[in-house]
Amino acid sequence: MLATNLKWISLNSLDNLSESDGHLALANLISKDPTEIVYLNGLKSLSDSTAEALSKYKGEFELNGLTSLSDTAITVLAKHEGHLSLNGLATLSDAAAKALAKHEGHLSLNGLATLSDAAAEALANHAGGLSLDGLTSLSDTTAEALAGIEGYLGLSGLTNMSVDLANKLANHNGSLSLDGLKSLSDTVAKSLAKHQGDLSFGGLENLDATAAKNLVHHKDFIWFSGLKCLSNLSSIYLAKKIETIRPIWISDYLKKFDVSGSGNDSWSNYEEEGNTVEDE
Repeated sequence: MLATNLKWISLNSLDNLSESDGHLALANLISKDPTEIVYLNGLKSLSDSTAEALSKYKGEFELNGLTSLSDTAITVLAKHEGHLSLNGLATLSDAAAKALAKHEGHLSLNGLATLSDAAAEALANHAGGLSLDGLTSLSDTTAEALAGIEGYLGLSGLTNMSVDLANKLANHNGSLSLDGLKSLSDTVAKSLAKHQGDLSFGGLENLDATAAKNLVHHKDFIWFSGLKCLSNLSSIYLAKKIETIRPIWISDYLKKFDVSGSGNDSWSNYEEEGNTVEDE
């Protein structure tokens, strides 16, 4: 075995796995190794036969150096069970998307800048989590298709969002990462509050009071890992969510507001003054 006491194998300096006997033997050896993760990010090419051997590995696979793969190789790699990272792929055919939809485990395709509606509809059948952080825009059909994915959906390449898109993504059930958003309007926040599953807004540095008020009604975890500034009223609304539902994570940049409920700006004190956050 390549490693019996390590949790990972790094072969990032390897740039090619061909049909040669030696390369096939190495691929077969990797496929039987008990480690949790294999890094092969230096690979620029991968033969179909070698892909077949590697697909039998039980663990996380990183193959981010591959910029293209034959549909046959992709079909074979789709048999792999576990996290599969193919972030180097810049394009994905509809046939390849249909094949990858059968993959079981998290699938990372962050190198894709575009995705056809047919490919999105195929990937919507994928079971496991899907990262598409390279997409900067979504067609209506693609948004509706991706919203049907059960589990994690990464769309952190989106830097702005319309209410229509927010309404479509609100139908998604599972963790939704929107870390590329730099601002969040109150109407978009109101739509996304209906989403079922965790939300991540890691790119937000500010959050206005109305948007914060609308997000109070979201029932699951929300990540605000980039927030640097909150108005007092925004803080109060977030405190309401913390004290009643509690699933929220706020950036360490925020030092002034006491979110524990013990400070003068806590929700309890806000309520005592006769204020409420009404459901809308």
